Amino acid sequence: MPYFDAASAAPLHPVARQALLAALDEGWADPARLYREGRRARLLLDAAREAAADAVGCRPDELVFTSSGTTAVHAGIAGALSGRRRVGRHLALSAVEHSSVLHTAAAHEAAGGSFTEVPVGRSGAVDPAAYAGALRPDTALACLQSANHEVGTEQPVAEVAALCAEAGVPLLVDAAQSLGWGPVAGRWSLLTASAHKWGGPAGVGLLAVRKGVRFAPQGPAGERESGRAPGFENLPAIVAAAASLRAVRDEAAAEAVRLRALVGRIRSVVAERVGDVEVVGDPERRLPHLVTFSCLYVDGETLLHELDRHGFSVSSGSSCTSSTLEPSHVLKAMGVLSEGNVRVSLPLGTAEADVDRFLEVLPGVVAEVRERLGAPVSTPPSPSPAASLVVDALGRRCPIPVIELAKVIGEVPVGATVTVLADDEAARLDIPAWCEMREQEYVGEEPADRGSAYVVRRLS
Repeated sequence: MPYFDAASAAPLHPVARQALLAALDEGWADPARLYREGRRARLLLDAAREAAADAVGCRPDELVFTSSGTTAVHAGIAGALSGRRRVGRHLALSAVEHSSVLHTAAAHEAAGGSFTEVPVGRSGAVDPAAYAGALRPDTALACLQSANHEVGTEQPVAEVAALCAEAGVPLLVDAAQSLGWGPVAGRWSLLTASAHKWGGPAGVGLLAVRKGVRFAPQGPAGERESGRAPGFENLPAIVAAAASLRAVRDEAAAEAVRLRALVGRIRSVVAERVGDVEVVGDPERRLPHLVTFSCLYVDGETLLHELDRHGFSVSSGSSCTSSTLEPSHVLKAMGVLSEGNVRVSLPLGTAEADVDRFLEVLPGVVAEVRERLGAPVSTPPSPSPAASLVVDALGRRCPIPVIELAKVIGEVPVGATVTVLADDEAARLDIPAWCEMREQEYVGEEPADRGSAYVVRRLS
């Protein structure tokens, strides 16, 4: 069964498995002890730290191991904000950061701090000048991911890091998605990552803090990992994480070329074979293994279930797969279609034949799901002039509001409007995205007795 969700968790690398089993035999003792078994464990821990630091591009004494990538993010942000509290309590971050960063920012605000979200364009990347504009005299820390976890777009980290350095603001980079492909360029100050994203075991994160960065660890003091990651080190998992990071780096150059070609094929073939689809993310400046696309008139949860039934494990940022009905914050920030969203992220070693079979299966699966929902095959031709229409889609989840809009847009004359009444949060994103895809005019949103009224003007 092809597994196409490496961005969530990559399969355990064979080197990680071998290192884990060996370390279970040799690295079970307390590395803080001076007897023989403790010294052996300390040697393993020091070697793992050196290997990880070499991959990150920092000194070994600048890097600590945490219990997860999320823990590394929380500790990194909290420690940097506390260390620079005399400067101020303002935090800058992009609108498409991982939820661990957004949740930390929300907690910081609830505790009396403040934060600014820097918007992104439709490709998902920030404008360095816009990011620089978000920096203030009281900005204690800036955060920017190296590459987006949902759409694969690489961020201009080096440019933003230089601007932050000029402003005297440390930059924390979440490198969870990119570290397996190579080091992060630029003058970053702090960096976090997560081992299960590159084929290491779950439960190991990295936090690197450059010398000279003011940092005050939060919570009760601990004796291990420079006081920045309390608790006994999971030494076998750490050894496996470091060994697998080195192994995937050795394979990265060749696999990046191969997987980039496969992803490029997915991007082009999906656009050719599946009608009414939007391939999102930067087409060039992106991770080599990840592609995301959204299909109009498709229930995302049903689509994922059908692909799973055909043997393909993929994920989605669609609100249609969420019990909260909230669109992905990443897709929302980009202003792209969220319904029928599919993220394909290929693990190392993915076979070309598996990608070809996925591309053969996908068009039929999408067509079947659309047929079940009664979606239009194509936009109907314009009839004789008629009055503007109101479509009541209240109480109906995505993609139904957009389907109902598509069904009736041809029933009004060019220049007339269709008003869609909807209380599904996804409609706020998907109706404007539909208008852009179908070259119709999105007039705007108006208040309604329930939900909102979304007004669309027919242009063709």
